[in-house]
Amino acid sequence: MLSPLSNFSAMKRELKILFAGSLFLAACGSGGYKKNSTHMDVDDGLIARGDSLAVKYCGSCHQLPSPDQLDAGSWEQNVLPQMGPRLGIFQYLNKRYPNNIGDPNVGREFYPAKAAMPEKDWAAVVAYYTALAPDSLPPQQRTVALQADTSLFRIERATGKATTPPATCFVRYEPKMGQVLTSDVIGHTLDVWDKSGQQTNSLLIGGSIVDIVADQGNNRYFACNMGPFGPNNALAGHIDRLPIPPEIFANGRPLFILADSLLRPVNIAAADLTGDGLTDLVVCEFGYIKGELAWLENWGNGQYQKHILRNIPGAIRVVVQDYNHDGLPDLWVLFAQGDEGIVLYTNKGHGQFGEQQVLRFPPSYGSTYFELDDFNKDGNPDILYTCGDNADFSTVLKPYHGVYIFMNDGHMHFTRRYFFPINGCYRAVAGDFDGDGDLDLATISYFADYQRQPEEGFIYLENTGNFGFKPYSVPGTECGRWITMDVGDTDGDGKPDILLANCSVGPGFMHSATDWKKGPPYVLLHNQMGGRR
Repeated sequence: MLSPLSNFSAMKRELKILFAGSLFLAACGSGGYKKNSTHMDVDDGLIARGDSLAVKYCGSCHQLPSPDQLDAGSWEQNVLPQMGPRLGIFQYLNKRYPNNIGDPNVGREFYPAKAAMPEKDWAAVVAYYTALAPDSLPPQQRTVALQADTSLFRIERATGKATTPPATCFVRYEPKMGQVLTSDVIGHTLDVWDKSGQQTNSLLIGGSIVDIVADQGNNRYFACNMGPFGPNNALAGHIDRLPIPPEIFANGRPLFILADSLLRPVNIAAADLTGDGLTDLVVCEFGYIKGELAWLENWGNGQYQKHILRNIPGAIRVVVQDYNHDGLPDLWVLFAQGDEGIVLYTNKGHGQFGEQQVLRFPPSYGSTYFELDDFNKDGNPDILYTCGDNADFSTVLKPYHGVYIFMNDGHMHFTRRYFFPINGCYRAVAGDFDGDGDLDLATISYFADYQRQPEEGFIYLENTGNFGFKPYSVPGTECGRWITMDVGDTDGDGKPDILLANCSVGPGFMHSATDWKKGPPYVLLHNQMGGRR
């Protein structure tokens, strides 16, 4: 995992503030360590050795995590047993660690041929993390309380035919058609809706479409079909070419598949990366145990050549932007799944890319989304970032989940300027929703604290100036479990509206008083502000 700042010392300073009162490596007067209540008898020497070993081994693959980023139970029961096999350690204290050796798409060769350290050293690493972690993580601390407001948006629920229960994994407003597109992970359909929320078409697609980009000028889409929705290592994803509007399928498959056998692709971008006039594609193969970031070079006549930029899982979003203004499209990519962070791939021409780490985050952050925005209007791209994926090995609520803004100093150095805690935050989109000339934020959470704070599922943050944001909840948006969103002017009044996709069939450890399975496949939030403030 990596810090919200680009250097480790700054990260440690922020963690001390964020986790004030937690039991992180506090030296006692006797020279020992302050341990949690369940590990008081752990030897200090063992902890000290585990500290140095963690730097060597845990910090070699991703940002070095500190013990206080998770509770002791999550470290001991879930995270460390998952990490052991990646170091060639498959058993500890007569407990067999989970692994994917039996998966034909992974196999034994994925793991080290021999253990990276002897058992006594692994025992020290376990002692370090389990003894110094807090018994439980502290709750989130908000300096400004949420305020409920029904006047901001008018909620319109899709009322047409839908899969029961709704399992919408994609939503997009298409202004060219004046329609809404959704995809469903149970029905394996691509659905088309009119502006009133009535379904006008449903096409069987044989998978889950999670992203679509337009091939400008050719009247067609590139659709990212991840295949099976749940975590897997199958080579079942593909990129499809569809007409606009989408209407031609054969036996549940598109007529033209331009790339097949992909590892759970979740996001794509289209751009002419080589300057030959042909549209290339960048594909985030999020994967599971395995994954890739790759680009598909368009050779014409429907032929594409795959080039791998990074051979690790976790690529979740790519943004194309010529940051250095040399006429060549560059790639900003967010990675989750362990080595989390934002990486810039600078286009050198002739299909070559340089790689630069922009931001790094700790592995427990669960990075979910980012976009480039200019918050201070200086012409330099700033970063809006969210973290909150809690469907992993530590499902406890985390105080550092939420929405962040990192400001660009003009020299590609980014500093955290704003943070608002939201349990399980999945996306934030910037836009001038109230019409006053600055950027506000619309956010969703897929792993909210539904029992105590169900209103965190959708939060609107009004920009009040100088990086102050006033948070609002919108009563009525608790009707769904929002996994993704889109923004567009759906009624032509010049104000950005918001679409929220209800995927009610997510991991079952989240409970809510609202039955999302009886909710709509999506809702449309009609913007009713427009400069009234």
